[in-house]
Amino acid sequence: MNARVLRIELKRSVAPWAGVAALTMALAFLYLIVGTDGPGLTGWRDQWTSMALETRRVLDFVWPLTAGLGALQGLRDHRSGASELLTSTPRPASHRAAVLSAATAIALAAAFAAVVLVGGVHVLANTGYTHLGWLPISLVGALTAVSGAVLGMGVGRALPFMLTPPAVAAAVLVFTVLTDMSSMKVDAATGLPGSEPNLFPLLSPAAQEARDVLLTLSVPVHVGQTIWLCGMAATGFALLTAASPRSRLVALTPVLAGAALALLVLPSDPRQVYVVDKAAARLVCDGPVCVTSIHRSRLDDFASPAKDALRMMGDALGDQAPVSLRENTEVWPDSSGPHRSRRTALFDFEDDGLAATEGKELTRALLAGSLVPRCSAYAGAVSSSDVSAQSVATSWVLGEREPYSGDMVYLSRDQQEEVREVYRELTGLPRAEQRARVTKMYLGAVACKGDPFAALGGGTSR
Repeated sequence: MNARVLRIELKRSVAPWAGVAALTMALAFLYLIVGTDGPGLTGWRDQWTSMALETRRVLDFVWPLTAGLGALQGLRDHRSGASELLTSTPRPASHRAAVLSAATAIALAAAFAAVVLVGGVHVLANTGYTHLGWLPISLVGALTAVSGAVLGMGVGRALPFMLTPPAVAAAVLVFTVLTDMSSMKVDAATGLPGSEPNLFPLLSPAAQEARDVLLTLSVPVHVGQTIWLCGMAATGFALLTAASPRSRLVALTPVLAGAALALLVLPSDPRQVYVVDKAAARLVCDGPVCVTSIHRSRLDDFASPAKDALRMMGDALGDQAPVSLRENTEVWPDSSGPHRSRRTALFDFEDDGLAATEGKELTRALLAGSLVPRCSAYAGAVSSSDVSAQSVATSWVLGEREPYSGDMVYLSRDQQEEVREVYRELTGLPRAEQRARVTKMYLGAVACKGDPFAALGGGTSR
């Protein structure tokens, strides 16, 4: 292969148009759908790893498109009536297949690189934390687009029918939908729908939504998906050069072997799919307040309100109060609760109460999350009992006349009145009894046992 032949192939093939179509669809999805998400830290424009994962999500739609366009390219020789002429030339079929595959690979890899570049420009403007741990995620994404197109070309060459391109695109789309559906489940604590990574969905290289800014895909996921995609591309290339039914059957060996090897390498335990990025999760502390390296720029503004929250809890709860505040770095599989310590209160910048809060409101949010921590794996997912208990406990620590919480607007009118009634009852008790109830509630909430709001009202645990 030389540069002149490759340039000619780029001009006469659908490869450039495939790249333009993939780039347009990916950017439209990111700006029009993903870009409408509210404030958070896992958007495609916020952090490097989040950007890489979110740009991989577009492969749910881009992958079927590239496979269908590849199949259309595979029909070229048949549609031009030049198949017999080309097979009679002394030039090996593998040379022609290599040029065709290279042109498509260059176009699609450039398109995916352009998507990542656009995201990278946004990330550079939004964060000072830089690293290269996101690069394998994006490289596998580019390989996905290329391997799907090469496989489509091989199928188009082996089955030269007009319906082959749409059938290939539809088959790949159905595959991605089925893999996504197989990961869906309902959180036992909140009843909210969610997803849990498992073995079969990992065969779809379209990554799931970024879960936490500290999480990244593990090395076995990268290796397993690379094996699977390379097998797919090898089968597509073999089908491009196959000249007999027997050789076409033999060409299926790489994709089948790749799938088998990938299933052996890919982790079956959800805890081993997404892992903590140790460099990003390294703690940086200001006294008893610690944040991760990725959020180091927020420590100066965060430390003072956090220390105020610790001091207030110490005055209110005495020896039972937490003595430090630390950003949570624990990976939670869905439908499981966190492991909390009574002495160390955990917080997560992904929680809605901390997303865009500062000053006194940040102190209030930290008090609420520390006194009644959530027991669900989903950031921001709290029950009405938790909201009610947070309103009462936080207002009690702050010494307010009426319970207040921004989350109370999500409670019904009857529930809000019940919160006020419990608060009046609590503040009407002797000070020692007040502290005993709030302490009992706090210890139960940290252990994720009982109903915190019932404990404040003097009730028993469930």
